[in-house]
Amino acid sequence: MTTTPLVSRADKDGVTTLTLDSPHNRNALSARLVAELTDEVTRASQDLDVRAVLLTHTGTTFCAGIDLDEARHPDHAPAAGARRILQLLCTIVESPKPVVARVAGHARAGGIGLLGACDIVAAGPQASFAFTEVLLGLAPAVLATTVLPRLDPRAASRYLLTGERFDAAEAARIGLVTLAPEDGLDTALAPVLDGLRSAAPNALAATKRLTTAEVRRFFDRDADALTDLASRLLATDEAREGIASFLERRRPVWAS
Repeated sequence: MTTTPLVSRADKDGVTTLTLDSPHNRNALSARLVAELTDEVTRASQDLDVRAVLLTHTGTTFCAGIDLDEARHPDHAPAAGARRILQLLCTIVESPKPVVARVAGHARAGGIGLLGACDIVAAGPQASFAFTEVLLGLAPAVLATTVLPRLDPRAASRYLLTGERFDAAEAARIGLVTLAPEDGLDTALAPVLDGLRSAAPNALAATKRLTTAEVRRFFDRDADALTDLASRLLATDEAREGIASFLERRRPVWAS
């Protein structure tokens, strides 16, 4: 039996569009979606005809973060899951092709880590963002590798500690988003993609190495410790209660 892909690919005029298409769990980072997206980014990175990758989504959610149903399964291995997501983020950052995100919906938790790994992010007025880990008994550890080097430090403290929701304009102000057009998301992206198509491939790859240097330094220094932190917290009673309360649509026991 043929399995429908969770990540679809389309190629046009030097741009490979990768679409997250897992509506049943709001494009959550399940093991299968992470594996497919890692493979597709790797394949595009090796394709001489590709100048840039455009990452987008179906539905009203760009990415909801980790797959919570999968995370609380008895057979789930937290360390392995954290390493898979970290490898995906590293694959995007290390790709010689610029990766552009098109966000026309909600991004939560680990889904924001994907945006941090991308080189350019455009978010429309329907987009919203929240680092929800603290509300679930977790910490935004793995995503910190790509997000913290890009965010305004004061804004990072506020939004990572409170789990508050914020819009595209605020995301642009604090450094998470590049473009936040009030309408016409594709119109706003057109000159960006045209610019990438016009750039010399080797120069583009070398310049990306310059612009991602701080993110790569953060990876090299802290990735192992943050992966360990993520896996340890996911195995705690607090995380089990946080995930269960979210899936059961109730307040966790610690909420006052």
